[in-house]
Amino acid sequence: MRGVTEAPGAHDDLPLLDDLMPWSVAPLRFGRSWIAAPDARTLRSRWDRLVAAEGAEREALFRPSRARTPGSAVAALPGQRTSTVRLAREAGPCPEPVRVARGPFDEQWLLPDHRLIDTARPELWRVAGAPQLFAVEQGYVPGAAGPALLVTAALPEGRSPAGRPGRIRPLFRRPGGREPNVAPGLLAFLGERYGHEVDALEWLAWTVAAARPSPAGCSVPVPADPEVWAAGVALGRALLDVQARGALSGAKPRLPGGRRPYVRAAVPARPATLTYDGWDEALCLDEGRISPVPEEAWEFRVGGARVLEQWFAHRTAPQEPGSLESIGPAAWPQEWTSELLDLITVLALLGAREAERAAFTGEVAGREELRAAGILPPPPRARRPASVLDHQEEGPEGQFMLL
Repeated sequence: MRGVTEAPGAHDDLPLLDDLMPWSVAPLRFGRSWIAAPDARTLRSRWDRLVAAEGAEREALFRPSRARTPGSAVAALPGQRTSTVRLAREAGPCPEPVRVARGPFDEQWLLPDHRLIDTARPELWRVAGAPQLFAVEQGYVPGAAGPALLVTAALPEGRSPAGRPGRIRPLFRRPGGREPNVAPGLLAFLGERYGHEVDALEWLAWTVAAARPSPAGCSVPVPADPEVWAAGVALGRALLDVQARGALSGAKPRLPGGRRPYVRAAVPARPATLTYDGWDEALCLDEGRISPVPEEAWEFRVGGARVLEQWFAHRTAPQEPGSLESIGPAAWPQEWTSELLDLITVLALLGAREAERAAFTGEVAGREELRAAGILPPPPRARRPASVLDHQEEGPEGQFMLL
């Protein structure tokens, strides 16, 4: 990979992702953890338990907050056909769960019912769906290892493992891949700089490869050398496809050379511990064993937290007896093992290229050059969500509103 030495103090002049992808949204705030789960069957069981209860029992199971109670009047989420009757009177079937990204590389299921979610960020739901990708900026943790920016095709919750707030940046401002969420004039500037048309996906690929954390947010070098740009884009496209679980290529990520993790000893019904045997490259769930698991997968961290440990904890942490959160599978489902094997592959592929991702330095366009080009600062309208004027959304108690 070709690179050049970064000038002293150049890091301070790097443009921020906040200016280059101006529209961003704060993380979702669920308000109650029982509305999300690693499997959809659990959510349906929890819903059935909730609607079977009445009065004070239903309210206690619901876990009211200042934003939501069973009596709250709430509009439907964009694109979701769910009831808008007050939840205190709800007796209907469970809303169809949807796939979401809940933490780094942890895809789970969510009840997409606005009556259940404290802060759902409807503007994100309006633009979700192929070919949309969401760049999730991780909260800054000094000295923490791991990427500063993650990308997912699933709607992200957006929370950082360290509990620090990040930002969610959709690649497109409108449904159907229309209107890239980049500073006006940036793609044309890049096209002139590198001698070919640069589209939104190429920009995102470079950003995934080159973004770095800072106290002010992610910063993104824009190199002067077309060869550095091309190398970063090539790496970024590979990282993007792995992070998005093959959404770009249409093929699930696989380790090279036919090397893939297998279950060597069955996972027990209720594993309590997760450990790593480096000698045998084995991931141990109590007496269950999966191998080979490259050390890069075990050690892969985001925000300073080991991803595999977080994934396991989300499925095995004890819950309050009698709560909706305590309703879950009686034994470890086979689908969780399949998802774990896929996750190991994803982390191994990303971990093997982490050193490459850190190598993009050199002479860059600083903020002053981008200001001179009229790209910075972005206009205020670029920081606001685009208007949607072509469809109706259901308001509280079945009323419709035109957006």
